[in-house]
Amino acid sequence: MNTASSSTISGGLEAFQASFESIVANIEETIQGKAEVIRLTLIALVAEGHVVLEDVPGVGKTMLAKSLARSVGCTWARVQFTPDLLPSDVTGVNVWKAGTDEFEFKPGAVFANICLSDEINRASPKTQSALLECMEERQVTVDGTTHELQAPFMVIATQNPLEHEGTYPLPESQLDRFMMRLSMGYPSRSSELEILDTHGGSSAFEKLESVAGAETIVALIETARRIHVAPSLKRYIVDLSEATRAHPEIYLGASPRASLYLLRAARAAAASRGRDYVVPDDVKDLAVSVLAHRLVLAPEAQMRGDTIEDILEGLLGRVPIPAREQA
Repeated sequence: MNTASSSTISGGLEAFQASFESIVANIEETIQGKAEVIRLTLIALVAEGHVVLEDVPGVGKTMLAKSLARSVGCTWARVQFTPDLLPSDVTGVNVWKAGTDEFEFKPGAVFANICLSDEINRASPKTQSALLECMEERQVTVDGTTHELQAPFMVIATQNPLEHEGTYPLPESQLDRFMMRLSMGYPSRSSELEILDTHGGSSAFEKLESVAGAETIVALIETARRIHVAPSLKRYIVDLSEATRAHPEIYLGASPRASLYLLRAARAAAASRGRDYVVPDDVKDLAVSVLAHRLVLAPEAQMRGDTIEDILEGLLGRVPIPAREQA
């Protein structure tokens, strides 16, 4: 890397960190005690990925998505996924326009920078699949015509645990398109008391203001793309994915898309930490969030009560990491 390029990236990293921390702090005005989840969600946005938030009702999944959208000042739309929702409600539809003898395209909710798909697993599989093309290719095809989606674009889906009544499990092909699956979890006692103070009288969300814009997020994305990843670290990512495919207790291992998403997320994480290069800890810190939801346990492991997270933690402890001088 030449001196001019290094200087440019260093300057970009300072702006990256300032914007990143500003957005995180702004979201924390409405989401108390969940700094790690907030950071991971923002890392996914900067890494051009999508996030599914899975947890029990009432822990702040929708509020996190709404607060991120308002903080970054991007266009956003919310779709409440219900059993009677149609694919055209999500992607858009051609409507006959009276007096012109032609059809006019009416964009759906995905034509926004951030699309909140609330309770996505309450819709039918047919409607869930309406997101497949836009999540992977950032475009929508309706009646043979392709419509591009503007950058940045992110789908934040919330879902209740599958054992809750009235839910349809997301297929593996859909889950694989989400960069991360995150869980809010119950707040600590002190955080819950702070929630009562913050939201007990009026909604803190109504007072939330934008601290960035779409152009800022695009600049963060461009900076993250330039973060250096050593060849040894790329091999480490592939080694992790291959280890999941060869593990006897895992029926379905990580896909090449999983490796790519782990690389992109590690770049964004490194930039958020003020580095213009990725280290093994960046990869290890993100591995469970990026890989776990893509893996399927073997039936025998399920019967024993094993979890994907425990198996991944074991693999992270066994797969050799690159030496510091190599990375």
